[in-house]
Amino acid sequence: MRVGIAFAAALMLGALWYGSYGRYGRVTGDADTAPGAAPPGMVWIPGGEFLMGGDSKMSQANERPAHRVRVHGFWMDRHHVTNAEFRRFVHATGYRTTAERPPDWDDLRVQLPPGTPRPQAARLVPGAMVFVGTEEPVRLDDWSRWWRWVPGADWRHPQGPHSGIADKDEHPVVQVSYADAQAYAAWVGKRLPTEAEWEFAARGGIEQADYAWGDAFKPGGKAMANTFEGAFPVVTTKTLGTHGTTPVGRYPPNGYGLVDMAGNAWQWVADRYRSDAFRQAAAAPLSIDPTGPADSFDADEPGVRDAPKRVTRGGSFLCSPDYCTSYRPSARRGNDPANPMSHIGFRLVAPAPGPLQTNKTPISQETR
Repeated sequence: MRVGIAFAAALMLGALWYGSYGRYGRVTGDADTAPGAAPPGMVWIPGGEFLMGGDSKMSQANERPAHRVRVHGFWMDRHHVTNAEFRRFVHATGYRTTAERPPDWDDLRVQLPPGTPRPQAARLVPGAMVFVGTEEPVRLDDWSRWWRWVPGADWRHPQGPHSGIADKDEHPVVQVSYADAQAYAAWVGKRLPTEAEWEFAARGGIEQADYAWGDAFKPGGKAMANTFEGAFPVVTTKTLGTHGTTPVGRYPPNGYGLVDMAGNAWQWVADRYRSDAFRQAAAAPLSIDPTGPADSFDADEPGVRDAPKRVTRGGSFLCSPDYCTSYRPSARRGNDPANPMSHIGFRLVAPAPGPLQTNKTPISQETR
């Protein structure tokens, strides 16, 4: 199914799911109409004041407390940047992604406990992290049981050198680092959203529901996002093909017409990650267009100091009620910006007003 057809069907379904806001309030918006014609593939997010984060029983410590934020209107990509779109960028610029280059030890060591020995040069070869699952249920306290670093994994080969994307033009591009997303954004003339812009857009105009569509994960038994089916992280021969990205637009859009703001693939945003960022932000009665903290901190990794991390949002096809419920609008996590993974992609935004011009200048590898 072509993306345009998928979106038409999804918008029809969205009208059914989002036609009423029920018991939830709608965020205070700036304007209901866009300031001009939409750039191709983008929708207008009107901006407004909202409660960012969450205090519900499902929220994690890094999502609390909910605090008031105001963002101004902006354009946002309707869906993740796809494999087809990223391929055009690579063909036009000759850009090589982080996963296609040998790892930089200076990037690696800051993410590791002090004193970690440098690996042999022969081990520092191009590759990326790949979800491999397990054959049977395991304790969920060690992610290394279901993740592997795979030489030869990259955006063209997201599961490793023997995989491919020949039939996945409309899937989100994955195995892209924060630098890769920034390079693409510079070429196309857009930028990564701030964390506040992303959450405002993800909520689709509904204030403080657990999900963008309400408080039921599967209302009426209907799946609203691409998430993990079955007992995480078990992958069997029968389910092997069901644990991965799906074409953009397969599930209903949110109230702003955005698809896959929950599930499918995590999305890089611009902000540095601090697990206590929302506690700091709550000290002010209202934050206006916040751009995030000046440094990184992760309370879950006390042995690693000053490791740079960037925020990812939205959850992925690996999120499930058993392990990760990050398909919620307030859910957030920090990731090593130089670490591509098989479940992380991105989408972009642009300030109002108007049309965007594509920059056809090749991207230097030094801009990464």
